[in-house]
Amino acid sequence: MKLVRGAWKLLVGIKDALVLFAMLLFFGLIFAALNARPNPAAIRDGALVLDLDGSIVEQPEQVQALAILSGRDGPRQFRLRDVVRAIDAARDDARVKAVVLDLDGFSGGYPAALNEVGEALARVRAAKKPVLTYASGYTDAGYRLAANASEVWMHPMGQTLFTGPGGTTLYYKGLIDRLGVNVHVYRVGRYKSFVEPYTRADQSPDARAAAQALYGSLFENWKQSIAKARPKAQTARWLGDAAGVATAAQGDFAKAALDTGLVDRLGDRIAFGQRVAALAGVDTGKPAGAFNRIAYDDFLGAHPMPTTGDAVGIITVAGDIVDGTAGPGTAGGDTVVQLLLKGMADNNLKALVVRVDSPGGSALASEEIRQAVLQAKAKGLPVVVSMGSIAASGGYWVSTAGDAIFAEPSTITGSIGIFGIVPTFEKALAKIGLTSDGVRTTPLSGQPDVMAGTTPEVDTLFQAGIEHGYRQFIGRVAAARHMTPDRVDQIGQGRVWDGGTARQIGLVDRFGTLSDAVAEAARRAKLDPGKVHAEYLEKKPGTLDQFIAALRKRNDDGDDAAGGDAFTRLATMRRDALVTAVGDARRLATGAAVQARCLECGGLGPARADAADRTLVAALLARLGF
Repeated sequence: MKLVRGAWKLLVGIKDALVLFAMLLFFGLIFAALNARPNPAAIRDGALVLDLDGSIVEQPEQVQALAILSGRDGPRQFRLRDVVRAIDAARDDARVKAVVLDLDGFSGGYPAALNEVGEALARVRAAKKPVLTYASGYTDAGYRLAANASEVWMHPMGQTLFTGPGGTTLYYKGLIDRLGVNVHVYRVGRYKSFVEPYTRADQSPDARAAAQALYGSLFENWKQSIAKARPKAQTARWLGDAAGVATAAQGDFAKAALDTGLVDRLGDRIAFGQRVAALAGVDTGKPAGAFNRIAYDDFLGAHPMPTTGDAVGIITVAGDIVDGTAGPGTAGGDTVVQLLLKGMADNNLKALVVRVDSPGGSALASEEIRQAVLQAKAKGLPVVVSMGSIAASGGYWVSTAGDAIFAEPSTITGSIGIFGIVPTFEKALAKIGLTSDGVRTTPLSGQPDVMAGTTPEVDTLFQAGIEHGYRQFIGRVAAARHMTPDRVDQIGQGRVWDGGTARQIGLVDRFGTLSDAVAEAARRAKLDPGKVHAEYLEKKPGTLDQFIAALRKRNDDGDDAAGGDAFTRLATMRRDALVTAVGDARRLATGAAVQARCLECGGLGPARADAADRTLVAALLARLGF
C-alpha cells in the first residue's frame, strides 16, 4: 500500500506541476502579447522599418493561435493598403528620417500590388527623403520594390536573379488514368484552361498562346517600371544572358550586380545599419549596426484611417470565391453578402466601392455577391468597382454589377468562362474487384454516380447547364459593358487579359487605384472627394483576434533569420508552388461543381501554401518514399 500511495502522490505532483506550468505559460503569453501591441506613443525620430518577411496581399488570411504556437503559421501577409498608407505617411512625417525596406524574407505579391507599393516608394524618394533597401539577394518581386530606392544594398555574397513570369503547371491526366479515375469535364470557352490539367498531359496550343500574350504583357510592364525607376540598371543584360554576365564576373554575382547598376552598395547588415544610423541616428552604447527604428505597427497606429466626412463603403471580395461562409482571405459568398447588407444597414453610406482581388471560384457564390451589390444600387447608391491585382472569372462576374470599373495596367482580369468537373471511380474500383449495381426509376436515379459513372443523360444535362451559365455570364457582361453578346463571346472564351488590354477592349473603364475609385464614387454621389472617408465593411477584430495578432508580432520580432540568397528564395518559391498546385487540386475536388476560375492567375503571385496543403504534400511524399 505504501508503494501505491507513493505512486499516487507522485502522479498528483506531476499533474499539479503541469497545471502550474500551463498557467504560467498562458499568462506569460498574454503578458508578451500585450507588450507587443502597437504603441504609437513610442515613436521617436528614426528610420521607418518595413521588414517585409512575407507577401503583400489584399486581405490577409486569419491565423489561428495554435498555428502560431506550433510554428506552422507560415510567412506573414501584409495588407496592401496598410503598406501604402505607412509609406505615404512617412513622406510627410518629420520624425521619419529614412524609409528602410528589409527584403530578405520577402516572398512577393501580384504585379499590380507591387506596382502600387513601388509607386508609393517613388513618391517618398521624390520628396527627397532617403529610401534604402537591403537583401541577401533580389528576385523579380523584391527588385520591383528595390528599384525605387535611393540606395539599394546587397550582401557581398548575394545574387540578383530575374526569371520573368511563367513556369510549369502540374498536369494530372497521366496519374488520373493510372488510378482509373474518370474525370467528366463540362466546359465552355476555347481558352478556359483551368480544366486542362485533368484532361491533358500538356498545355493546349490555345492556352499556350493566351498565356504567352498575358505573361509577355506583364513582363514588359515590369521591365518598363524598372527602367523608369532605375534607368542605370542594365537589366537587359541579365535577362538576355544571365549566365554570360555571371561567367564574365567569374561567378561573383554581387560584383556583377554592382557593375551593371542593379545595386548601389555591397555590405553586410552591420555596414548597412551604420549607413542608416548616419541618417536616422543611434543611441550611444548600442551594438554595431544598430540605428533608431520606428516599428511598422506602431507607425500605422499613429496614422489611422480617416473617419471624418461622408462614408463611402468598401466591400472586399478577396481570394477564392466559395459557397457558404469563410474567414478573411477567402470570399465566402454568404460572408460577403452578410457584411455588405449589414454595412448598408448600420452605416449611412453615400456610395459603394467593390474591391475585387480574386481569381474566381464558385459561380453560384459569385452570383450571390453580385445580387447583393445590386441591392446597393437599388437603394440609389453609386457603385464603382476597383480591381486589385486580379479580378478574373468569378471575380469579373462580380464586377459586372458596377457602374464603372477601375483597374491597373497590370491587373489580371477577364477569363469569362465557366466549367464543371465531376470525378467518378468505377474503373478504379474495378481494379480492386468492386462493382456496383442497383435499380433506377429514372435515368437520373443515383446520379451523378461516383461509383458507377455518369449516364449520357446526366452528361447532356450538365453540359447544357454549363452552356446556360456561360450565356448568363455573357449576358451580364454585355449589359454591363454595353456590348453585344457576340462581341463579349469573342473576347470571352475563358481568355485572361492584362488590365491595359482589358481597357482597350472595353472590359475596364479607367486606370486607377482604390483611392481613385473612392474619389469617383464620391463624385457620382455628388460629394467632394476630399471630404469623404472609406468605411470598410468587414468584421472588426475581436479581443481574441487582437491577441493572436499581437502574439504573431511578438514571434516575428524575435525571428531574425534571413530569407536566404536568391537561389534559396527561388527554390523555396518553387517548392511552395508545388504545395499550392496540390492544394488547388484538393480544393477543386472538394469545392463547387460549377466554377468560374482562372488557371493562369495562380503562377503570377505569391504561392498560397497553407498548413493543410503542406500536410497533404508531406503525406504524399512520404507515401512515395521521399
